[in-house]
Amino acid sequence: MALNILKLCVGCDSVEELEAWVAQKLAERRRNGEPVEHWHTTRMVPARGPEITDGGSLYWVIKGNVQCRQLITEIRPFTDDQGIGRCRLILDPVIVRTDWQPRRPFQGWRYLKAEDAPADLGKGRAGMAEMPPKLRQELAELGLL
Repeated sequence: MALNILKLCVGCDSVEELEAWVAQKLAERRRNGEPVEHWHTTRMVPARGPEITDGGSLYWVIKGNVQCRQLITEIRPFTDDQGIGRCRLILDPVIVRTDWQPRRPFQGWRYLKAEDAPADLGKGRAGMAEMPPKLRQELAELGLL
């Protein structure tokens, strides 16, 4: 069974903003002749890498709720130009919206077991993704999502 990672999406106020940021980074890499791939850099290398790359995703907490995920395709440890060990989580650029799941702030990232992860938005709830982000946030704060 795949293992997931849970991380705060610092600097993004909505899934739409995250989608735009990913598209911008991919376009920038394409223009610069670099490999067109998307990644997120972390300080720590997950010790359970094989479980994560076996179908695990990075679940993003945006404004206090898990709202979406991206499939983790590879984990690449590296040393930065200051000699600090870091890790790139190579992500599928497609962002999959999920049911909202409230989460308190935390530092770094956490493992997230598959049975504890929110479900992807199915056809019956796909209309929720079409709601304006502010409305979704207000409904979540009221406990209606």
